[in-house]
Formats: sequence, structure tokens, C-alpha cells
Amino acid sequence: MKRFYAMIVALIGVAILAMGIVFVMQANTAKQTVADEISPIPLSGLNAQYDAIKTAQEQYMAAEGANVQAGKAAPSAGYNYTSAQRALLGLAKSNIGTSGFVMMSGIVDIVLGLGLILTGTMLYMKPAA
Repeated sequence: MKRFYAMIVALIGVAILAMGIVFVMQANTAKQTVADEISPIPLSGLNAQYDAIKTAQEQYMAAEGANVQAGKAAPSAGYNYTSAQRALLGLAKSNIGTSGFVMMSGIVDIVLGLGLILTGTMLYMKPAA
């Protein structure tokens, strides 16, 4: 019976290991997709670009925000452009963070899977007492 449980532990470890590998591959694919979508901006410059657009959008908001919210004026093209750019760069930052989380989860799953495989193998090989 002990060998049966050892095999179950090892099989669960193999399944977790496989899922960890899938997570790592998907995280890399997601990060590359975001990099391709914002291609003129390198991933290393994403935060700086977001901060610059945020500042510009806040300046437009301070100048036009009250009139736009009161319905007295339509937002300018610059206001619309910087607002859209800020939203899109914010989504890119969020997706990069999510891919980092998935990568970390994949690494944890790989380590956990390897540990369960080794534990199951050791329990299977250990002579019955």
C-alpha cells in the first residue's frame, strides 16, 4: 500500500511539474506579446513612458477637466490622445505584472513538482519496515 501512495505522490509531482513548465512558457509568450504591441517603446522604458504620459494627461485634465465635466466644452484632441495612451500603457504595465506573477507561479510549481517526484521516488524505493 505504501508503494501505491508513493506512486500517487510521484504522479502528482509530474502533473505539477508539467503545469509549471506550461506556466513559464505562457508567461514568456505573454511578455513577448506585450513587448511586440508596444514595440516603439522598450519594456525597460515602459514605466518612464507611462509617467511622462500621466503627467501630460494630468496637465490637460487640470486645464480642461472642469469645462469637460460641466458639459461646457468637448475634450481636446490632446486630452483624448493622452488619456487613451495612459490607459493603454497602464494595461501594458498590468499585463507585464501578470506575466511576472505567472512566471513566479510556474517556477514555484516546478520546484514543488520536482520535490514531490523525489519524495515519491524515495518512498517507493525505501524498504518496507
